Amino acid sequence: MEPILAANADLAWMLAAFVFVLLMFPGLAFFYGGMVGSKNVLNIMSMVISTLGITAVLYVVIGYGLVSGPSVGGWGLIGNPTDFIGLTNWLTDDASGATQTLYFAAWFILFAAITIAIVASGAAGRMKFSSWLVFAPIWLLVVYFPLAHWVFAADVDDDYKGGFLLNKLQIVDYAGGTAVHMNSGVAALALAVVLGARKRRVERPHNVPMTMLGGGILFFGWFGFNGSCALGANFLAQSVILNTLLAGSAGMIGFAIIEKWREGHVTSLGIITGVVAGLVGITPAASSMAPLGALLVGIFAAAVVAFLLSFKSRLKIDETLDAFAVHGIGGIVGTLCIVLFATEAAPAGVQGVLFGGPVDIIWRELAGIAITCTYSFVMTWLIAKGLDKLIGLRVDEETEMVGLDTVLHAETAYEIPSASVGHPGGGLASLSPAAAAESVERSMPASTPPAQV
Repeated sequence: MEPILAANADLAWMLAAFVFVLLMFPGLAFFYGGMVGSKNVLNIMSMVISTLGITAVLYVVIGYGLVSGPSVGGWGLIGNPTDFIGLTNWLTDDASGATQTLYFAAWFILFAAITIAIVASGAAGRMKFSSWLVFAPIWLLVVYFPLAHWVFAADVDDDYKGGFLLNKLQIVDYAGGTAVHMNSGVAALALAVVLGARKRRVERPHNVPMTMLGGGILFFGWFGFNGSCALGANFLAQSVILNTLLAGSAGMIGFAIIEKWREGHVTSLGIITGVVAGLVGITPAASSMAPLGALLVGIFAAAVVAFLLSFKSRLKIDETLDAFAVHGIGGIVGTLCIVLFATEAAPAGVQGVLFGGPVDIIWRELAGIAITCTYSFVMTWLIAKGLDKLIGLRVDEETEMVGLDTVLHAETAYEIPSASVGHPGGGLASLSPAAAAESVERSMPASTPPAQV
């Protein structure tokens, strides 16, 4: 095949994968939206979707250089944004027919935005939307952009050094187990610590089918997320797409086994949680696993997440939608699977210690986990604590009880139909939308499981 045709084929796949990843935003919005109460659906969905607007502006203005620019001083800590501000120096086609800087800017916007969107888990149902719009860009600048540089920016030459975790520590992280998943999960935990628990912590998911739909869309988008990191239509893309499918599918099994053992039943919410946990686990390991290894990653990641979630009610920290367990712990488990049973036959060429691989992979990956989680937690806590002192993060008690949709957004997710006939006092029609929705929630069967994701 002519080189330019091959480049065009790679570009075609990357453009298609971009659309897959973009669909993860409505997917995550539905996924989270179904798990909160009916009074906070629009708020959490708005928090997720708003990250695209915030990140797009920030990334074009300065973010691309901070992540992908040459490391300042060659230290591997942060990129130099000078040549990338506004991306005005990258508007000329190089005639290669391949992906160029403008595409990668759009692509990395999605990675950054989905990371901060996951962090919303720690704030669901109790954070001012205005405070979220201030917190998110600061968090991207202080936490995500440096971490992304450490993990995603490769050395090019002596004058173009990348991030230290990738190039000096030489961690194995295929598609963002550190910068995306561990980072977002730990950040959600830190934000939840600062905000404190909800007044009504045991809030039932108001629409599990909605959550399952969102999880299914996330599964779809993950093929673009992992597949696009192959940077073309090649064998690596084929391998990671198969591994992504296997790990997500096996995640259902891993979660179901633990749920059945611990709770005595398997829930639909558990099944879709297992899918997402398996997908998180395979994200760092997709290029280093054989198909059987991918199945094990999915089972192990989902099983560990399910086991930890069974103790959730005993914890005082209200990390509402469990991003820490699913993304933080799931990402750690996936990374540890690389250490244990990665196979040299896979495209990454990494050998786990159980197969006779070098022992130094243990300390490298553990150091990557420790650095990522420590930096993310400490900096997120400092940002949240500082903003709480300056502008206040949490809504007042009345707003929390009435619902954030009505008070903060002046709208409700559901219009309650007129039902006054035969109901003394007007029935639901006599109530405000928020009060009617709460009345419907109270009438739901008590056997409905609490939010787990």
